[in-house]
Amino acid sequence: MAKTIIFGHKNPDTDAICSAIGYANLKQQLGMDVEPARLGAVSKETQYALDYFAAKAPALIEEVEPGTNVILVDHNEFQQSVANIKDARITEVVDHHRISNFETSEPLYFRAEPVGCTATILNKMYKENAVAVPKQIAGLLLSAIISDSLLLKSPTCTQEDIDAAHELAKIAEVDVHTYGLDMLKAGADLGDKSISELITMDAKEFSMGGAKVEIAQVNAVDTEQIYAMQAEIEAEISNIIKEKNLDLFLFVVTDILNNDSEVLAVGSGKAKVENAFKVELDQRSRALLKGVVSRKKQIVTALTNAYEK
Repeated sequence: MAKTIIFGHKNPDTDAICSAIGYANLKQQLGMDVEPARLGAVSKETQYALDYFAAKAPALIEEVEPGTNVILVDHNEFQQSVANIKDARITEVVDHHRISNFETSEPLYFRAEPVGCTATILNKMYKENAVAVPKQIAGLLLSAIISDSLLLKSPTCTQEDIDAAHELAKIAEVDVHTYGLDMLKAGADLGDKSISELITMDAKEFSMGGAKVEIAQVNAVDTEQIYAMQAEIEAEISNIIKEKNLDLFLFVVTDILNNDSEVLAVGSGKAKVENAFKVELDQRSRALLKGVVSRKKQIVTALTNAYEK
């Protein structure tokens, strides 16, 4: 049987890459022929985790051979997946996001749980299969949970995530908070990023009530340092809106120290942002969203509701 490829979403974050590696390891230990892959560049945050636990990044792919068996982790929406996902044979999905724009011609194993991170589900799957989590993999899965939960502070973070993080940290022999803060700070160092990289390094496209919305999110310790380049950022976003025919592009800069986000809205859907979050965009098309850090639970949910009213 041909090798199965496991990958997360485009513009991969730490969960997308580390969960692909983690699930591939579990499958391999169970005697299956699989390999992890990635659909984009490795961020500084993810590279910090890979380096710390002496792991290699999965191979970069843009397409798969038609008929290839694939397993999706940390996503299920086709617009977030490999370019020719409809040509692949999806055999499994392990995810923690909403289910949308997804269909297959054959039955499959689909596991989606309302937890803060795909890695939390994978930690359970190791136990269910009576397979010990190796130290290196424990560190990578822990890194994914820290990333997705902003060091266990995000509203998406559940008790399951917290328990899994401490359990994995013990195996990985690190302190959750010391290691986690160092990793997040490494990811928040954006000084060498181009404008294009800033707005695409963690961007996802969504369908909302017939509208096309793209939401890009970056973590920072100084949001004003990012927005000092607003004119250049807006110009680049406008190009993406034209290219993809988007109704709205929301650029989210999340302060990892204060757990707030300042957003920049560009496109015809600005009013939807105001309605969704009960805020007024200032003359710079920006607004501070107090306590908002989660794209999945706080931003996508609120915007989807606004578009569907």
